[in-house]
Amino acid sequence: MNPPRLAPEIARAYRYVSIPNISDAMDKIGISGHPMGVLRLWDACPKLVGTACTMKLVPVAECDVSPVIGTLEAIVAGHTGDVLVIDGGASTTFNLMGGVAASTAVQHGLTGCVADGLVRDIDEYKMLGFPVFARGPIQTSVRNRCGYAGRGMDVTIGGVKVRDGDLMVGDESGLLVIPKEAITDVLKIAQTLKGIEDSVIAAVRRGEDPVEAHKKVSYDALTARGGR
Repeated sequence: MNPPRLAPEIARAYRYVSIPNISDAMDKIGISGHPMGVLRLWDACPKLVGTACTMKLVPVAECDVSPVIGTLEAIVAGHTGDVLVIDGGASTTFNLMGGVAASTAVQHGLTGCVADGLVRDIDEYKMLGFPVFARGPIQTSVRNRCGYAGRGMDVTIGGVKVRDGDLMVGDESGLLVIPKEAITDVLKIAQTLKGIEDSVIAAVRRGEDPVEAHKKVSYDALTARGGR
């Protein structure tokens, strides 16, 4: 296994802030990293936190390199704590991920998968406790339907550019891509915003007027660039 690219304490801290908190922090510093249509595949899917290990699959007419061997090579080249990020061009005609690849990913220390397209073997992901975000399920094999176009390059997930090493985070509210150079800043702001929202909730539960509780923290301005 290759060493982790994300400090364990940063990974743990990201698990304690929600996707909405993180999204608001990204708004505040002007980062657009909000993929659309790529979601968790089952209700109890674990939270996804990890650095992107990128790869790309394309229709077999464009490339005939084995997607099975290519995917395994990408997994083995990944780092402990990585998330396998597969750009499938939002295809609905071939599978991007399966149970054998997921088992291999777990064995090599990867913590999840994001696929811009369809995947199969969801029951196996559940048993592994391996979070997978995709556009939906499919039953067919990856074999002879697509080709492996490479790894470690910039890819696109849900309309958002992802670079190898960017941070992928996801929960029931959706998926986010945080540029590698902004990981620490986004976390600090997300933690601050979580604290402010928790204080508003506490005030309302104490019986304070909800409008005044929101005004007190300038709630509408919280995600404005350069605001509180």
